[in-house]
Amino acid sequence: MKKIQNGTLSKQNVGETVELYGWVSKRRNLGGLYFIDLRDRSGIIQLVVRPEDDCYAVAETLKNEYVIKVTGTVALRESPNEKLKTGEIEVVLKTLEILNTSLDLPFEISEDTTALEDTRLKYRYLDLRRNRLQDILKLRHQVTMATRNFLDKEEFLEIETPVLCKSTPEGARDYLVPSRVNPSKFYALPQSPQIFKQLLMVGGMEKYFQIAKCFRDEDLRADRQPEFTQIDIEMSFVEEDDVMDLGERLTAAIFKEVRGIDIPLPLRRMKYDEAMALYGSDKPDLRFDMTIQEVTSLFANTEVSFLKSSLEEGGIINAIVAKNSANQYSRKEIDKLTDYVKTYRASGLIYLKRESELTGSIAKLLTDAEKEALIEALSLEENDIAFLISGKKEIVKTSLGALRLKLGRDLGLIDPNRFELLWVVDFPSFEYSEEEGRYVACHHPFTSPKDEDVDKLIHDKANCYSKAYDIVINGYEAGGGSIRIHDQKVQATMFEALGLTEEEIKEKFGFFVEALKYGTPPHGGMAFGLDRMVMLLAGTDNIRDVIAFPKTASASCLMSEAPNVVSDKQLEELHIALTK
Repeated sequence: MKKIQNGTLSKQNVGETVELYGWVSKRRNLGGLYFIDLRDRSGIIQLVVRPEDDCYAVAETLKNEYVIKVTGTVALRESPNEKLKTGEIEVVLKTLEILNTSLDLPFEISEDTTALEDTRLKYRYLDLRRNRLQDILKLRHQVTMATRNFLDKEEFLEIETPVLCKSTPEGARDYLVPSRVNPSKFYALPQSPQIFKQLLMVGGMEKYFQIAKCFRDEDLRADRQPEFTQIDIEMSFVEEDDVMDLGERLTAAIFKEVRGIDIPLPLRRMKYDEAMALYGSDKPDLRFDMTIQEVTSLFANTEVSFLKSSLEEGGIINAIVAKNSANQYSRKEIDKLTDYVKTYRASGLIYLKRESELTGSIAKLLTDAEKEALIEALSLEENDIAFLISGKKEIVKTSLGALRLKLGRDLGLIDPNRFELLWVVDFPSFEYSEEEGRYVACHHPFTSPKDEDVDKLIHDKANCYSKAYDIVINGYEAGGGSIRIHDQKVQATMFEALGLTEEEIKEKFGFFVEALKYGTPPHGGMAFGLDRMVMLLAGTDNIRDVIAFPKTASASCLMSEAPNVVSDKQLEELHIALTK
């Protein structure tokens, strides 16, 4: 059995005889001497083989990624390598045994590999040999262990919930699993353990957590996967402050243990409405300034036709300012930004530069009074550039919020080594769905409304707020949750507000609604996205980096070729017939 990791050896081990195992990372022949970089999970150590050594003939046959076993004596290196943990020493070999050979590699295993991501995903088992990915998976382990240790000390119980569940509407499409023994019926893979963890509170467990695997059949992006992992938490007899206090202490413990970073507590809290007003996002990145500014009133008497029409239709006009950056934006660059905001449904992008005078796309159309008012309201100084968008409130806020983030990245305003955390609280209970032509739940139908808004559930949905909260880290939603509805009357009102019939309630949530009738305690909780948390701590913006065997943007595994076809016999057993 292997007993020594390469990276644990140092000059304190000089003179010792050691037995090492690993992969050949590189072999060099210098004046008849073979120098071999032996790699294992802990790092690289240099091996030396002399022409007179018995193992010299074997060393001559080595290729990259051969698996070998060696014994030798630890010695000081004549020329230390400061880049390696073991750079002060080397191992002079006595024996060398090849345990397995390797084919020529489809790509070089190095930190600066130029291989395409699709190639690396196809040979993921090789890509995992790179130090970068191994370090990230170690970090993921540390986050998981820090979580378990923290919650164990807080007297939480780790309890598993079912993976084969009933399909319930939770916002995204379910992954369905056909039942062989129940023809024409399906299980659903859980989008979250939401109902089950609430039932654990009904069952008197009081403090539950789980490192839970979750599944959502939705369009993917750099920070999203079809199967993902949550740190899932639920507590009885709590209010919003209790859950948020636990959540931020857990976050601080993880940051401290894994990265040695002290997170000042308590975290800042920002209401949803303020976040949208100032940052155009419910997950604002506070690592740089540049807030959205309201300038609608400055154009109350404007004669600029498209602005006038927008205001007459109930629209707004907002702006953001890039300080001392006007000279960095040519008309070509501004056209690119215009195309960018149009992807967020903005009709166009106005720009104004403060140079010797105010110039820009509508400068000639503005009155002197409007120009002076804009300069004062936006505090425009020499070489500043302002970007304005008009239209419906939601579109203006969202598109300027996206533009703000792009400018922050493009202008180098974001410090990648800085962490800014906050809570976003008081989310709306409902959001209007243009597609469905009605209000739908902003989170899920079990989220408790604010006490003062219970009476608004039916008749004033637009002004109904919930006991929901998200923890935001550097512009990413790292976790979120809510106080749940424990009163069956309030739950019935919520279902009514969502337009669910008695038959739909019984079909979708019957067993859960029944459970609420048997002494349900007040309870609430939250879930952290483990993958996203590791992504942030690892300093990557690609969630595939933090998952051992991830899927592509098309939800496929290039390595195992999943999903794939199944045999006719399997389909027949499941009573499924495929159509073209």
